[in-house]
Amino acid sequence: MAFDGIVTKVLVNEFKNDLIGGKIDQIYQNDKNTILLKIYANQTHFSLNICIDAHNCRINLTTNQKKNPLVAPNFCMLLRKYLIGGRISNIETFGLERLVKIDINILNDFNEIETKSLIIELMGKHSNVILLNNKNIIIDALRHITATDDLYRDILPSRLYSFPISNKQDYTKLNSFDEFYSLIENNLNFEGNSISEYFSKIISDTFAGFSLSFVKNAIEKCNIQNTNKENLQKLYNYFNNVLSFNNLTFENLYKKDKLYDYVLTWSDEVPLNDQKYKLNNFIDDFYFNRETKETFTNYRNSILKMILDLLKKYNSRLMSINSKLKDCDEMDKYKLFGELITANLYKLSNTHTDYIELENYYDNNNLIKIPLDKKYSPNLNAKKYFKKYSKLKNALEIVSTQKKETEQELDYIQSIVYELETATTLEEIQDIFEEISENVIFKNSLKLNKKEKTKSSKKKKQEKHYSPLHFEVDDFDLYVGRNNKENDWLTFTFANKSDIWFHTKDIHGSHVILKCGDFEVSDDTLVKCAKIAAEHSKAKNSSNVPVDYCKVKFVKKPNGSKPGMVIFTNNKTIYVNPLNS
Repeated sequence: MAFDGIVTKVLVNEFKNDLIGGKIDQIYQNDKNTILLKIYANQTHFSLNICIDAHNCRINLTTNQKKNPLVAPNFCMLLRKYLIGGRISNIETFGLERLVKIDINILNDFNEIETKSLIIELMGKHSNVILLNNKNIIIDALRHITATDDLYRDILPSRLYSFPISNKQDYTKLNSFDEFYSLIENNLNFEGNSISEYFSKIISDTFAGFSLSFVKNAIEKCNIQNTNKENLQKLYNYFNNVLSFNNLTFENLYKKDKLYDYVLTWSDEVPLNDQKYKLNNFIDDFYFNRETKETFTNYRNSILKMILDLLKKYNSRLMSINSKLKDCDEMDKYKLFGELITANLYKLSNTHTDYIELENYYDNNNLIKIPLDKKYSPNLNAKKYFKKYSKLKNALEIVSTQKKETEQELDYIQSIVYELETATTLEEIQDIFEEISENVIFKNSLKLNKKEKTKSSKKKKQEKHYSPLHFEVDDFDLYVGRNNKENDWLTFTFANKSDIWFHTKDIHGSHVILKCGDFEVSDDTLVKCAKIAAEHSKAKNSSNVPVDYCKVKFVKKPNGSKPGMVIFTNNKTIYVNPLNS
C-alpha cells in the first residue's frame, strides 16, 4: 500500500499548521468508512476527509464532495455532540506510524476547556477512528474490536486506549547513518536476482512506515546496483531528503498500462513553490477517482450479474417453450389417426392389437400404419387420439402466447444488458436501477427493502431530469438517449412530431432525435446522424449497420409495452459504417 507512514507524515505536515486553531463547524459520515470534518481556520473553509476503507485508508483535505445520508449514523451523532464548536489545538503523528492524533479543545457543561482527542489509525483492514477523553479513555470508536489474541487490543467504550504495538524500528529516532547501517547490516546477505526486491524487503521489515513501492522507487532514484556501504549511504540520504518535506512529488505506478497506485518521490529537480497542499491535492483526486471507479464497477457488476442470471432463466424458459411447441407439431397426426379409426370402425373387429393398417383418404388411399394401445379397443384408441389432439391444440394457443411474451421479455432484458455495458457514470447506473426496480419481471431478483421501495415511490412523484447526449450535425442539434426511460422521454416528450427519429434496425441501441422541425435535411446529414445512431448501439464495431429513420409522428408506443419499446411506420433504412468516421 503506497499510503504508508511517510506519506502520512508528509500530508499531516502539509496541512496541520493551517488547521491548528481552526473551529469544527460540521461533521458528516458519508458511509460506514468515511468521516468528514468541516473546519473553519484562517478565514478559510476546509474539509478534512478521514477514510478507513481497507483498500483506500487515508487522511487528507478534500474538495471532492460526496452525498450525505439523510439520517446521520450513531457515531457521527456522537462526534457532533462532543466535537462541534471545538478548536483544534494540535495534530501529530508518531514516528512513521500510520497514526494521527488530533487534539480538540471544547467547552464542557461547566464552561471549562476540556480536551478530546480523535485518533485515526490507518492500518488497512484494522483501520479505525477513535474518540478519547482527556484521560485517554475511549468514548467510542467507528469500529468496535474485541481482542482475540495478543496482537490486538480492545477498542470499546470506557476502555483505556493504548497505541498499537510494533516490533519495527522508528526511523525518525536515528541520529546517524551508522545507526541506520547497524540495524540492517546483519541482513546484507543478498543472494536473490532482484536487488530492488531484496533491499525493499529489508528496509520495510526493519523500519515502520516504509512501503515496498516507496523503497523500490528510492533504490531506482539512487541508481543502486549492489549492497555496498556507499549505496546504503545514498539510500539513507534519500530518506532524509524526503523527510525534510521539500522537493517532493508523486509518481503514478502502472501495471499492464493501467494506473493502479502511486509513490512518493524526492528530486532536487522539483522546483520549490508556494502552492499549498500540492501533494494533498494529488492524494485527494487520486483516491476520489479510484473510489468512484471502484464503486461504479462494483455497482454495475452486481446489477449486471443479477440481469444475466435472469437472462439465463428466460433463455431456459424459451427452450422449454420451444420443446412444447415441437410436441404440438404432432397434433394433426393424432387428429388424422382418430378420424381414420372412427371412419373404419364398422369394419374393424373389437380385437385388442398393437396396430392397424388403414387407407388414408387424405393421401390417395395409401395404407398408413396406426399404433394402438392393445389394452383398449380401437374405439377407445380413437377417443384417446382425439383427446391428445385437443390437448395439444389448446397447449399450442397458450404456449404460442407464452413464447411471444418471453421473447419480448428477453428483448427487454438484453436492452438492459446493453445499457449497463455502455454506462459510464454512477448516475447512469442509478437510472437503470430505478428503471428495473419499477418492472415486475425484476421484483424477485431485486428484493427491495421497505426503505428502498419508499425512496423509489418518492422518486416517481418527482419530475425526472434527463440529460441526453448532444451532438451538432450540420447546424442541427442531435440528441441520443442513454437508457430506455430516457429514450421514451426523448422520443415522446422532448421531440416534435416533425423531427426525425433514428434507430438501428433489429439491434439494441439508443433512440436518436434530429431536431430539424420543418427544415429540409440533406442525404449527407441523414447519413451522419445514422452513423451516430450506429455508434450508440450494440453494432458499433460492425462495418455495415442498417439504421431505420422516420418522422417522430410515425413512432408509436403500444399500451403496456416496456420502456424503450416502440413501433414505427413510413420508415426508410440507411446502411452505414460506424468504423469509418
